[in-house]
Amino acid sequence: MHAFRKITLIVVLLAFGQAWGGFYEGFEHYDQGNYELALQEFRPLAEEGNAFAQLYLGLMYETGQGVPQDDREAVKWWRMSAEQGSAVAQFNLAGMYARGEGVPHDDSEAVKWYRLAAMTGLADAQYSLGNLYAKGLGIEQNLKVAVYWYRKAAEQGDVQAQLSLGILYDEGRGVARDYSAAANWYKLAAEQGDPRAQYNLGSLYASGQGVEKDDVQAANWYRRAADQGDVLAQYNLGILFDAGRGVPQDDRQAVEWYRRAAEQGFADAQYNLAIMYHEGMGVPQDDIEAYKWFSIVAAGGNTEAISGRSTIARTMSATQIAEAQQLASEWLRRH
Repeated sequence: MHAFRKITLIVVLLAFGQAWGGFYEGFEHYDQGNYELALQEFRPLAEEGNAFAQLYLGLMYETGQGVPQDDREAVKWWRMSAEQGSAVAQFNLAGMYARGEGVPHDDSEAVKWYRLAAMTGLADAQYSLGNLYAKGLGIEQNLKVAVYWYRKAAEQGDVQAQLSLGILYDEGRGVARDYSAAANWYKLAAEQGDPRAQYNLGSLYASGQGVEKDDVQAANWYRRAADQGDVLAQYNLGILFDAGRGVPQDDRQAVEWYRRAAEQGFADAQYNLAIMYHEGMGVPQDDIEAYKWFSIVAAGGNTEAISGRSTIARTMSATQIAEAQQLASEWLRRH
C-alpha cells in the first residue's frame, strides 16, 4: 500500500512561492498522464534537491510511468525526499524495506521510516507502524504500542486501523477486552465497506456481545460482507436462512450462500451443502451431488463427512458412486 499524495497548486504556492512553478508544470503534466513532459520538469528539480520532485520521480520509477520500472531508482529518489522530511516519501521508503523491493528486506529500517512518517500524523504510516509492533517485526512485539498507533490512524478514519483496533478490543489483546468498543470500531470500518469488519460486526450482533442481540442486523452485515466474497459471511448468512433467523426461512437462499462459501473451499459450508442435496432441501434431491461434497470434505480427514458419505453410498449404485467420485476429483483438481 502506497500513501502517495497529490500536491495541489495552492499548497505549493503558499509554502514555496512562485519559484516552484516548474514543479507545478510537472505536476500538471503528471496529473494529465503526460509522463514524458512531467519527467522533463521533475528530473532537473529533483537533481537540484526539490523534495516534491524527488517524491514524484520516485513514484514514476516505482510504477514505470514515463521511465522503465526500477525499484532501486524509486528507493534512491524517495530516500532523498525522505531525508528532507517528506512524510509520504518516508512512508513509501519504509514500504520498500518492508517488502524488500529495491533494497534488501529490513524490518528495522521499515520501523525507522514508518516512525518518522507516523510522527508527522500520516495515518497510513501510523497503521503500518502499529502492524510492526503487533507482529514484532523489526522491533520487539508490543501490543499496547500497537494499539496506540492503530488508534492514531483510526481516529483519522483509516479503515484498516479501525478494523485492527476492533479486533484487539474483541480479543482483549493490548487492551482490556471490550466488546462494545470493538463493535464501535468495527462499525466505523464496516460503514466504509470493509468486509472483515462487516462480518465481525455481524457476529457481535448474532451473539449479542457489545451490542443488543439482533439477528436482523447480523444478517444485514453478513450480507454486505458476503456480497464482497467474504467466505465466513457467506456461510453464516446461509445458516441464518437455513434457520430463519433475522431473515425469512428460505432453503434455496441457504443453499445459494452455502454454495458460494463451499466453492471457496470452506469445509463447513461444503458439509451443509452435502446435507441439503441429500435431503432435497432448497435443491432437488441428488445423492450424487451429496456424495461429491461429502467426498470433498472427507479429503481433509473430516470423520463426519466420511460417515455421511458411507451412509448415502448404501443406497447408491456403483455407477452413481463412480460419477460422484469423478466430480469430487475434478473439483479438488481445480481448487
